[in-house]
Amino acid sequence: MRSLEIVSTILNILLLGWLIFAKNKSQRGLIMGTGISALFVLLHGLIEGLRWQMIPVYGMTLVPVVIFAVRHFSKPKEVKKKVSRLRLILITTLAVLYSFIAVALPLLLPVFTFEKPTGPYKIGTVSYAWKDDQREELHTPEPGDKRELMIQIWYPASSTAKGKKAPYVSHPDVFADGYSKALHMPKLLFTSIGFAKTHAIEAAELSDQESTYPVLIFSHSLNGTKNQNTFEVEQLASHGYIVVGIDHTYRSTISVFPDGRAVQFVPQESNTIDYLDQINEEWVEDAKFVLDQVEKLAKNDPDHRFTDRMDLERIGMFGHSFGGATTTQMLMTDSRIKAAINMDGGLYGKLRIPADGLKKPFLMMSADDTLSGTEHMSDAYIASQGTTRAELTQFFEDTFARQTSVAMGGNYWMKIKNMKHMGFSDMYLISPLFEKSEGVDVHRVHQLINDYSLDFFDHYLKQEPLKLLDQNIGDHPGFSLQKG
Repeated sequence: MRSLEIVSTILNILLLGWLIFAKNKSQRGLIMGTGISALFVLLHGLIEGLRWQMIPVYGMTLVPVVIFAVRHFSKPKEVKKKVSRLRLILITTLAVLYSFIAVALPLLLPVFTFEKPTGPYKIGTVSYAWKDDQREELHTPEPGDKRELMIQIWYPASSTAKGKKAPYVSHPDVFADGYSKALHMPKLLFTSIGFAKTHAIEAAELSDQESTYPVLIFSHSLNGTKNQNTFEVEQLASHGYIVVGIDHTYRSTISVFPDGRAVQFVPQESNTIDYLDQINEEWVEDAKFVLDQVEKLAKNDPDHRFTDRMDLERIGMFGHSFGGATTTQMLMTDSRIKAAINMDGGLYGKLRIPADGLKKPFLMMSADDTLSGTEHMSDAYIASQGTTRAELTQFFEDTFARQTSVAMGGNYWMKIKNMKHMGFSDMYLISPLFEKSEGVDVHRVHQLINDYSLDFFDHYLKQEPLKLLDQNIGDHPGFSLQKG
């Protein structure tokens, strides 16, 4: 809960208790109670923003008003000296239940926050809409449509940078609708994302502490978004990286363009490995196009922010799930990518990792739940996916067969314990309901991901000594780490 939400909730619960148990409730007390409660609700609304999860708290503000109105308009009657014990118990029970709901709703559906990045830099962010005039858009019926992508860049900002902190999502209602459709859950569960703020300052000046900064490309999961790993990209930017996030249009949860167009996710036509290999080629082409645009931006940025400030000799890439597959393919096919991290992504795409390894720096991160295949899946869940246990088991076996060489040639494979696939993204931050139901300690695993991602890129792109990777090979309480 946000600060003024907490204050308003506590004050209104105390007010409710006073209304129930105080023997003498004067008109002055009712007016003062209403005024104080209304003042803090007003401040909360103006500063933090009203949201539906707080409706029970707002309702408490009206209780003194109702009592005052009843007293004022009722005909004078003899006031009963005593309230029956049964009635008092009933009123108290209802009040406790109401208070519980008032506290539970904003706690279970909070305005989530991100951990403060630990790096020495402030963070800036800008967004772009880029069109690839050389590629036809395959997902629209209109002939001649070209591939368009939304891009967000996070970067080290000047120490004197001031300004508005960027919201987590730019169009809350549209994104809440997108999450609702993607996860098949009520839209109301996602409305709070519109109030979530990041640590990034919109259009801040780039820090001049270093002449150039290494560049990292980020690719999201199928049905994900370019900012789905804000917990990670902000940490990397605060440590001196320019991070470029891609929205893979029609395969992201939703992409919103500057002209107001909102492009929804288009479900894949099948879930076979051959089909996933095929659509991965489009994502690889997206990433290559974005890299081309980054090179142009580094050469001549119309806003003069990135001109000659991006170190194109130090480019890395990381991605989650299908974006991790794209990252691995880019490491193998594009010489500009010097090092890469795949976070729980099946190795789909046209190329296979050679038996003796990639010959380029690579870190694979996997969730133990993902590696267990169908072991923890119920028959009902498998049936809901339109497949059988035998078919799905074969799918996982064929997928896992491609992973046998990921750590060969001196590379790394981290397997995180008590971890689920979506724990590699911001998803479980939206509500503790997700975290508890999935059994993932999201803050622990996010810190683990951040620490090892930073150690990896610092070493292979900044030539800094390894502090964690080589020192922690083997089995540990929260993870195991293998080096080929």
